Amino acid sequence: MLSPSRLLKVPRIRTSAKLLRNLSTQSNDHVRIVEVGPRDGLQNEKEIVPTQVKLDFIDRLASAGLSHVEATSFVSPKWVPQMGDHKEILSGVMKLKHNGVSYPVLVPNIKGFQSALDIGVHEIAIFGAASESFSRKNINCSIADSLKRFSDVMEAAKRNKVKVRGYVSCVVGCPYEGPIKPEKVAEVAAEMFSMGCYEISLGDTIGVGTPGAFRDMLAAVTRTVPVENLAVHCHDTYGQALANILASLEQGIRVVDSSTAGLGGCPYAKGASGNVATEDVIYMLHGLGLHTGVDLGKVAEAGHFISEQLGRPTMSKVGRALQAKKK
Repeated sequence: MLSPSRLLKVPRIRTSAKLLRNLSTQSNDHVRIVEVGPRDGLQNEKEIVPTQVKLDFIDRLASAGLSHVEATSFVSPKWVPQMGDHKEILSGVMKLKHNGVSYPVLVPNIKGFQSALDIGVHEIAIFGAASESFSRKNINCSIADSLKRFSDVMEAAKRNKVKVRGYVSCVVGCPYEGPIKPEKVAEVAAEMFSMGCYEISLGDTIGVGTPGAFRDMLAAVTRTVPVENLAVHCHDTYGQALANILASLEQGIRVVDSSTAGLGGCPYAKGASGNVATEDVIYMLHGLGLHTGVDLGKVAEAGHFISEQLGRPTMSKVGRALQAKKK
């Protein structure tokens, strides 16, 4: 059997000239991974995952060196039954012994925020969309109304010194409206940023994006929000996620959302396969000579753990390859 060090040695690949120029001008070869598996990854599972299994999964992810692990969502169990144990999850992760790890939770409104605050939350995420139709389907209100709802949450967060991250869904395509204009994405992202979100995650919710579409979208958004305050969140429906992340890196993005074992999708976006796998993203980033501070082997082990609990193989190609080498 191969030793762990040989198993996890990532071959360096030739970095594109544009990416090299970007790195040299920014002096930033570190990419922060925001792990969304415990929330976005598990929320669509039909069988309820035991609370302790979720906590063990989060603990393994934090042990791998991930500094941001999205823990749960304070939405109504009526809409997302899998997140019905959100209070227990937040209480549990706050007891984990990992220094410097943030466990943000998603909140849909001021009621959700107050519930999370009562437990002692330090960081939350709010969410909206660049598509009017998707906004109504996903959070039952218009984009304008959602921004007003966010305003109430933002004011409460500021009073209580709680950090806020913003999500914008459907940044390149919508299941109801088709292609989304980059200017609309820029408008919503700019509004969230002006309200006080420290970072805006731009989500290709149904995975229809291509590198060209991402470049056009980012060109518009970076005219209104500094690139250092942006992240990308890619689904892999059409197998374009890693290519889209690479294109985003070339545009200066240094924060990437991903889900261990490729878990997840969107309950309101038919045909949307899982998020891009954290293992696959880390493998690519390390191959480019970029640093994440994350142990690929430990992430792969966490992916194997949660996949076994769900009764199916990991969706991560890197995770599968590493498992095969261990046999």
